Amino acid sequence: MATISSGDLLEQLKWRYAVKEFDSAKKISEELIDALEESLVLTPSSFGLQPWKFIIVGDESLKDQMPAISWNQPQPKDCSHMVLLAIKRNFSESDVNRFIDCLAEARQVTTESLDGYRKFAGGFVAQGVSEGWIEHWSTHQVYIAIGQLMVSAALLGIDACPMEGIQADAYDELLGLDSNEYHVVLGCALGYRSEGDKYATMPKARYSKSSILERL
Repeated sequence: MATISSGDLLEQLKWRYAVKEFDSAKKISEELIDALEESLVLTPSSFGLQPWKFIIVGDESLKDQMPAISWNQPQPKDCSHMVLLAIKRNFSESDVNRFIDCLAEARQVTTESLDGYRKFAGGFVAQGVSEGWIEHWSTHQVYIAIGQLMVSAALLGIDACPMEGIQADAYDELLGLDSNEYHVVLGCALGYRSEGDKYATMPKARYSKSSILERL
């Protein structure tokens, strides 16, 4: 299988940064947006349960309203596409069953053959619901997705800015999400950097590899 070189990978990761100013005139092509959407679909998750929903906003009238609910940050308005990452609310055994059906279809096996996995994953979810941490777990899964999205964007030469500084409930309302079904937890602005963004040429401040990484 063809792969990129280690040098190319590191070059793109060094190239990326959290964009502060997007060029609002530059738009991501439909082909590249489709690829980024697929990268989100392909994101791994705990037990494979995918407790999320991704909303990709390119509509200018919606984007125009976003700075006001993002602590006046301009990126949601000026970027090409704003991605909102939401967790699925009230995650339960029915969601486990839905995934088992999906898994059986993908692997061309019977759902009965997956009963052991169903019980294992279902027990985990049931415990999370009863102990009140299931949404905390779901939120952790969404962070895996934004990481995959940002690396995928960098490899395609697309800029990004991850955004926790948003008013999540207001985004739910703007996007028409049912509060009992989904809840936005963070966003990621995608597009192309402005030539005037001073942060584009600033050196990255990262701790040395030896101070944060250990091989055993």
